[in-house]
Amino acid sequence: MKHAYTNNLIHETSPYLLQHAHNPVDWNPWNDTVLAQAKKENKLILISVGYAACHWCHVMEHESFEDTEVAQLMNSKFINIKVDREERPDIDQVYMNAVQLMTGSGGWPMNVVALPDGRPVWGGTYFRKEQWMSALEQISDLYKRSPEKLYEYADKLEKGIKAMDVVTLNKEEAEFNIEYIDATVKKWEVHFDHQFGGLKRAPKFMMPNNYHFLLRYAYQNNDKELQNFVNLTLTQMAYGGLYDQVGGGFSRYSTDVNWHIPHFEKMLYDNAQLVSLYSDAYLITKNPLYRDIVYETLAFVERELTAGNGAFYSSLDADSTTPEGRLEEGAFYVWEKEELQHLLGSDFEMFSDYYNVNDYGFWENKHYVLIRKDSDKEIVMKYNLSLEVLTKKKAEWKQLLLKTREKKSRPRLDDKTLTSWNALMIKGYVDAYRVFGEERFLKTAEKNANFILNNQLREDGGLNHNYKNNTSTINGYLEDYAATIDAYLALYENTLNDKWLLTARDLSNYVFDYFYEKANSMFYFTSNQDALLVSRNTEYRDNVIPASNSMMAKNLFKLSRYFDNNYYSKTAISMLNNVKPEMQEYGSNYSNWFDLMLNYTQPFYEVVIAGPEAHGKIKNLNLEYIPNKIVAGTTQESSLPLLENRFSRNETFIYVCVNQACKLPVKEVSEAIKQLKN
Repeated sequence: MKHAYTNNLIHETSPYLLQHAHNPVDWNPWNDTVLAQAKKENKLILISVGYAACHWCHVMEHESFEDTEVAQLMNSKFINIKVDREERPDIDQVYMNAVQLMTGSGGWPMNVVALPDGRPVWGGTYFRKEQWMSALEQISDLYKRSPEKLYEYADKLEKGIKAMDVVTLNKEEAEFNIEYIDATVKKWEVHFDHQFGGLKRAPKFMMPNNYHFLLRYAYQNNDKELQNFVNLTLTQMAYGGLYDQVGGGFSRYSTDVNWHIPHFEKMLYDNAQLVSLYSDAYLITKNPLYRDIVYETLAFVERELTAGNGAFYSSLDADSTTPEGRLEEGAFYVWEKEELQHLLGSDFEMFSDYYNVNDYGFWENKHYVLIRKDSDKEIVMKYNLSLEVLTKKKAEWKQLLLKTREKKSRPRLDDKTLTSWNALMIKGYVDAYRVFGEERFLKTAEKNANFILNNQLREDGGLNHNYKNNTSTINGYLEDYAATIDAYLALYENTLNDKWLLTARDLSNYVFDYFYEKANSMFYFTSNQDALLVSRNTEYRDNVIPASNSMMAKNLFKLSRYFDNNYYSKTAISMLNNVKPEMQEYGSNYSNWFDLMLNYTQPFYEVVIAGPEAHGKIKNLNLEYIPNKIVAGTTQESSLPLLENRFSRNETFIYVCVNQACKLPVKEVSEAIKQLKN
């Protein structure tokens, strides 16, 4: 196909950048050459940041970046740079902080105008064509008439950006107690939606780590009311249109309070964390709905986001093409009533009741988004069926609709592989294996973990962030190390293969060498080998994905116990203590830190299993929800600190240890569980 325009993005591998390679805008990737050109020509830089699955990014591209009039303005007045935020989260963070300072909010697409030296002076998110052109004309005119005003503003803004993520060393003695956590959860509870779960607002994001912490906190404190709220949230999310009722997997967020209409993009990182969350929730409740969610979501990941080499892809777009040839959000996932009546025949009445093909499930333009209101128990009572018959019918419905849907135009796939997101998915598979015992889940996790070892781990001991077209690129960020270490620790606990434990330790040592700031005992997001941006950030507030620093602190907490390493231990305590002064402000932003704090406020156990039957005993131990423990084990002699001199060739012993003191060894898992719960 011959294109009228081709720009410098044509040489990139990012699907998002390649989507813009034939815009009339003279887009460039972010690199030293382009930045030097801006300085040489003394031209303003226009930086536009988005990602492949972003609906409003596509809208703005169609309205503005494909328009020759807009392109002429952009090309004549600016050096234009396109950034895939998933490839370059460091660039995204710096300019997102700037946009939030300038406008009070942020999102994608994100568009920023910067001086030739890269410092931002103006920005925002989505703009209509007229707004966009007007703003660019004004800022270009100001730069021409009074450049000193923009330089003065850039100086102030630069100070603001650098102050945003500053963490100072907390010199007060570290004191972590349950009362501090109780008080935070009390403040948080005011925002809980007790009808549909989640928080009382729209749009609603799933925030898996929030509910993972609240689940553990509620369970360990025997707080029935909070347990009910978490289960309400998990049930309503699973019932909603946010969850793909036909093919499994969750969309990124819901636009309404009842989790009905999502933005239809599906992200690997959401689904990875939700598999972990629903697995643990099943372990506590034995709710079959949660089991179904885990199995169906992993089936979706395997079917649509997994490469032959074991790597996981990044996302599926929100938009796809309608039969009429229009690109529309959600077109792949919605149904018309007549279409469903034709497909389901005599089953339609029950199906429409189950999935609300009625006013409740109606969206727009004759389209329905499948959503549940009633439990299976309520449906079987209403239709006088057995649960087995309903389960069989549901499986048949889903198979039929999935097969029919496959004939539609598919959403675009972002087929790049990101180390951090892959590691989250490894953890999801390991957690599902731990709870459900499916060997295939473990095999998938190990295949991906080896993919990272063989492709993303460099000879110097560092990780790369990105993999596409058989090429590993982009020096890794703290999130890559933190998530990979976490995944490898989970693999070790379930396989007892100390390759994973030793690699986790080696990666942690690399992080200390290249990311650590001794002055405040925190880790920068970028390596000290990376080119400097406007600001070198410390990511410490938890978001949809936990902050890389909170993940790293939890890793060091565990590793300090595995290797009896006091430096790791002191660093984890110091990191938590640094963040503590602002944690009560808004619990949702610090849920992973609070999960770590629970480790210090209640007994935390090391469970050591040594002997020929160690694997079987760990599987049995995993049938209990015990979040306040790490597991070490061996089926042979080992020199690891927790395992030294504990192996017996003829018998398998379980040691339960707390605060460097071990209880009497036992042979039965049931006896060990009693020791853990006393």
